[in-house]
Amino acid sequence: MTSAPSRPASPVPVPPADPPLPTRYREGEARAARMGTLLKRIAGVESVDEEQMLRIGAALRRRDELGASLAEAIRTRAGEPGRVSMSDLDTALRHGLGAVSGPAPALVDFMTAVEQVPDWVDWDLVEAGARAYRRFGRAAADVGLQLSLLGGYRFGGPTDLLVQTGALTGGQSRRRLGETQRWVTSLTQPGGMRPYAEGWRLTLHVRAMHALVNHGFEPRWDVDRWGLPINQADQASTLGLFDGVVLIGVRALGVPVTPYESRAVMHLWRYVGWLMGVDEEFLVETERERHRLNYHVLISQGPLTEAGGLLTRSAVDAQLELDFRRWGPLAPLRARYERERLLSMLTVFLGPTSMKELGLPLRPPWAHPLAIAGHTLRHQVLRRLPGGRRVLERWGDRVVADLMVRYFGDDAPEVAALH
Repeated sequence: MTSAPSRPASPVPVPPADPPLPTRYREGEARAARMGTLLKRIAGVESVDEEQMLRIGAALRRRDELGASLAEAIRTRAGEPGRVSMSDLDTALRHGLGAVSGPAPALVDFMTAVEQVPDWVDWDLVEAGARAYRRFGRAAADVGLQLSLLGGYRFGGPTDLLVQTGALTGGQSRRRLGETQRWVTSLTQPGGMRPYAEGWRLTLHVRAMHALVNHGFEPRWDVDRWGLPINQADQASTLGLFDGVVLIGVRALGVPVTPYESRAVMHLWRYVGWLMGVDEEFLVETERERHRLNYHVLISQGPLTEAGGLLTRSAVDAQLELDFRRWGPLAPLRARYERERLLSMLTVFLGPTSMKELGLPLRPPWAHPLAIAGHTLRHQVLRRLPGGRRVLERWGDRVVADLMVRYFGDDAPEVAALH
């Protein structure tokens, strides 16, 4: 495998305000700044970097151009020159470009780019990041759902797109939440991010999915209001929710994170972001850099829309649909417990104001102390015993396996097919 020279991490030049920045930009800044008080302190932000803010605003109108070219080729009519079939893309992602007979130029460009591993990738660090994520176990799953996903629903734009795609409402909510967990699980398995491994493949699958959503929605999307349907600023926000926010969240639940593990998790997600087509300027190396960027992305957001409450309530109610077959006749009781546990933890993580804004009932904060006690026992006591770290990793694997059953039941735990 050859290594591609890394691109300089210089900031993307800020274009003049023509076209103007989308009207959502900084529209909810006062509200977001209140939410981000703790994040601002953690990140050590003393004053807002206005140049950074303008770069984030400009990124609302930038897409993943390589992915866009691939999506255009996929949507080309059968029989026309340059068309990329779903079969050809799947074959290339599983076996490499050489396994495709007469690949179209867009597929050649896409695969040539992603097959070349950047020279900054340290595979030992990637694997360490994956091991740390697995060790986090239930804590990472809780934070991923409660802060990374549901916490992100407090702002308009991406939430409105999700509602329009129908991906996370009605009966689809349970499966789509499971697909997100499935993707994260794949990239944290041993060797999962090596080229053609499952995590690598599914990450590029998700990239192609995003590009197809952009291709389909952009002509009818209110770009002047929200920016592009899936844009670089929102991609940077999503990346930050899965690395920096998870690291803050698991610590809050009693899971210790060493400096090396922090660096490793950030490195893992930096490579994930690169494969996803996120601009180089948003692929930071350290947790501190991510927290600073996350704060600026946060205050760039627009206000809450009706879509946020709809998505959040749908996700909460989806807990009643999870598969708890191992509980036998007590399965309905366990499902209600999980819903109440989620509401209790959300009351702490999101706060009463956000709960009311999203139309969620407040619950006493009983679940947080229980979670902290369990994680403290495992990570402060068990981890120090001989073989304790490996025991925690196996425990994390069991947590993931249980989540796959809960979300998918008898169905294969897969990410949605491209169409």
